[in-house]
Amino acid sequence: MARKSILVCDFSGNTIPDDKRTATITVKFGDARKGVVVADAHVNDPIIAEIMTAGRQQAKRGRRPKAATV
Repeated sequence: MARKSILVCDFSGNTIPDDKRTATITVKFGDARKGVVVADAHVNDPIIAEIMTAGRQQAKRGRRPKAATV
């Protein structure tokens, strides 16, 4: 028998029907003893919009892709 996982928003408690509509919020504390806190949310939740206005986007890591030569 197959099992199906249902993703629920940690802030509103609503179910998230599509995995593409999720946002994972990760909080890392300066004090390593507190650990890392991870929360799942729907991309349309007001808390996500508030975090996006207050925070900044982190640059991607790794090498840049090679330019396409024609």
